[in-house]
Amino acid sequence: MCAQVLVAEDDPMQAELIRRYLHRDGHTVAVVQDGRSAIDEARRQRPDLAVLDVMMPKVDGLDVCRVLRAESDLPIVLLTARTTEDDVLLGLDLGADDYVTKPYSPRQLAARVRAILRRAGRGSPQQDGVLEVDDLVVDRQRHKVVLAGVPLDCTPAEFGLLATLAAEPGRVFTRGQLLDQALGMDRFVTERTVDVHVMNLRRKLEADPRKPARLITVYGVGYKLQDGAVDAAS
Repeated sequence: MCAQVLVAEDDPMQAELIRRYLHRDGHTVAVVQDGRSAIDEARRQRPDLAVLDVMMPKVDGLDVCRVLRAESDLPIVLLTARTTEDDVLLGLDLGADDYVTKPYSPRQLAARVRAILRRAGRGSPQQDGVLEVDDLVVDRQRHKVVLAGVPLDCTPAEFGLLATLAAEPGRVFTRGQLLDQALGMDRFVTERTVDVHVMNLRRKLEADPRKPARLITVYGVGYKLQDGAVDAAS
């Protein structure tokens, strides 16, 4: 399920990590850095789920949870460094759907978000997992790639890279970002691995892999998936 997710986390690096992992699952993510903003954004956007850090400025996550629960049935996940049973029970008693203690794996958090969305029946159906860039279609739910009506065979790594690029056509990703978002931050994978996967993808996507028109190298930075609309507007 693809959903609108509100993340309230005052640590910018942690917030960005959460955003990346949720974005990889196809969710649209809004990030705020204090409790007051979280309440305002939830009222304005009416997200499908909220991820709230307990320790936030202005209004803490527990009070945000209390306010939002009084106003709606919005699914809520609390993040905290507090690990005592009483702290966990307090968050759940306030109406939180789940309670994740720090340090935690972003993958674990993403999995819990998926589970809560399924239980709550929130988010959009499978077609929202389909990405279209010109005549290229990437179906994240069915793990299929179609180019001009012709199915392409892609390895899991190639598919992950292509899905990440297709989610934001025209955006330039560094090799490090592609390792992070598409290949799961494997410490034993080098940035050179990205180049190899890109080379293999070009053989499948490009009319002439030596002169790529879709999967473009931005020298000194990384790669982008060219979008005809983006290119025309630039």
